[in-house]
Amino acid sequence: MTKLTEIRWHGRGGQGAKTAALLFGDALLGTGFYMQAFPEYGPERMGAPVKAYNRVSDAPINLHSGIDKPDVVVVLDASLMKRLTDVTEGLPDDGVLLVNSPDPPAKVRQETGLQKYRLYTVDASGISQEIMGSNHPNTPMLGALMRVADFVDYGEVKASIRKKLAKKFHGRDQIVEGNMAAVERAYQEVCGG
Repeated sequence: MTKLTEIRWHGRGGQGAKTAALLFGDALLGTGFYMQAFPEYGPERMGAPVKAYNRVSDAPINLHSGIDKPDVVVVLDASLMKRLTDVTEGLPDDGVLLVNSPDPPAKVRQETGLQKYRLYTVDASGISQEIMGSNHPNTPMLGALMRVADFVDYGEVKASIRKKLAKKFHGRDQIVEGNMAAVERAYQEVCGG
């Protein structure tokens, strides 16, 4: 039976939602999955809300439209949950909501009133700041996503991400190793469910 998983990323311009979706999709290509990765373009500027998407399947994907009913929502900036943006729009009651927050899921539920969804949190911004010296939560969120997305082989996708980053940052091993350390730490520290 074909399994299609749709992922929607929410972030702010400059946080790397588009880059994360593209990197995740590109990494999955080498693992036997079919995938799509695409951003939603508009008048984005630094700090403005942005969206990006992934479709992942074990069979060819013939669907070429936006994602209205994601299985997984990844939120790179928790402040988006307090704004006009409904990050959970279309997410089924048993869908996965992964939020970049230093707070545990129970506190996020209390602050947002969200009682549905399989809610996970990880302090991706804190991990990024500590390991890489800057707030780029996208790479740590990839690690957390691999932890909560039970359809991926962590070791295989992590190795593929390393290859993609090594190619992108050729000769800058410190950047590659910092990103991979952030991926690993977020994978280990994600909590909830």
